[in-house]
Amino acid sequence: MMLQQFQVLAAYQRQMNQQFYTVCEQLGEEELRQDRGAYFKSIFGTLNHMLLTDRLWLSGFLGNPISFSSLFEELYDNFAEQRSGREQTDADIKVWVEGLTVKSLQVPFSDGLQLPLWVTITHFFNHQTHHRGQLSTLLSQAGLNFGATDLPWIEGVRAHVTAGPS
Repeated sequence: MMLQQFQVLAAYQRQMNQQFYTVCEQLGEEELRQDRGAYFKSIFGTLNHMLLTDRLWLSGFLGNPISFSSLFEELYDNFAEQRSGREQTDADIKVWVEGLTVKSLQVPFSDGLQLPLWVTITHFFNHQTHHRGQLSTLLSQAGLNFGATDLPWIEGVRAHVTAGPS
């Protein structure tokens, strides 16, 4: 059941990212980078942080840890490149989640973080939800309608749901 839950969360995250990036296309680069008083300052900065931390965690899950100079480090110079990077990372997450096994979920994340993998994966998806909440506020303040965000109503999620618990 937990494997299925992570597949659902990966599909949900991917769809939400597509939804938010599509809405953000209505704004120019200057508006995307406008300091709106958020922790990561702007819509662009918040999207960047979400992508950066997904890559950090994913690299750890895959056993190829990477590092960044700061959680504010900008990955791309413009929105189009950032969106392309987001789409590739979401595709990588989908492939990784589909390769998880019940046994792998019990293995510690790393020598430094001895929690079972399933705990860190739960955090991984929860972290995105946290920042999507911030992003939805920033988009609302910019006057943009980003649509439904509740998991049961998100396109693509039902494909990962079976009739009953396994």
